[in-house]
Amino acid sequence: MKALLLVDIQNDFSPTGALPVPEGDQVVPVVNSIQEKFDLVVATQDWHPQEHQSFAVYHGKNPGEVIMLNGIEQILWPVHCVQESTGARFISELNLNRVQKIVQKGLDPQVDSYSGFFDNDHKSATGLGDFLKEKSVEEVYVTGLALDYCVKFTAMDSNQLGFKTKLIADATRAVNINPGDGDKAIEDMRSAGIEIVESKNV
Repeated sequence: MKALLLVDIQNDFSPTGALPVPEGDQVVPVVNSIQEKFDLVVATQDWHPQEHQSFAVYHGKNPGEVIMLNGIEQILWPVHCVQESTGARFISELNLNRVQKIVQKGLDPQVDSYSGFFDNDHKSATGLGDFLKEKSVEEVYVTGLALDYCVKFTAMDSNQLGFKTKLIADATRAVNINPGDGDKAIEDMRSAGIEIVESKNV
């Protein structure tokens, strides 16, 4: 059983969003074109409470600065993907017809959640891993936004949970807070045993 994960393909991560990913909207036609090749399609959705402590505004700091938040390093972000906001909605061109489950993450105001599987402190799970196992999924293909954060951490956790994990490289884009972050993320995933593929070879 093969599953396709659509990670955080939301308005706030589009090029005009609150936390813009350059060319982020360009992943949409790619993921739309491959969904029918999968037995199961699951989407993750960043879904922050208004007072989420990863937002720079609550610390009097600028986005990109790093603080310690409940014992772990936290990069501070612009306010984004607030629950029920337009920015938190999926990009309108994204085909959701085959999506069988939407997994919301980042709900705890005290800890961020890059991965679709766990909060960043790994103390709380979203239920995605159990859901995939219940559906007898063996292979997980990861797409979405942003490559160097939520996509990377989702793929790493998928791999750690024992799924044969593949990144569809042309179906993701990086935010690149630091130049080269996206390339480094791909190398980190490859080193962990995650296969890097292109959509035409899926």
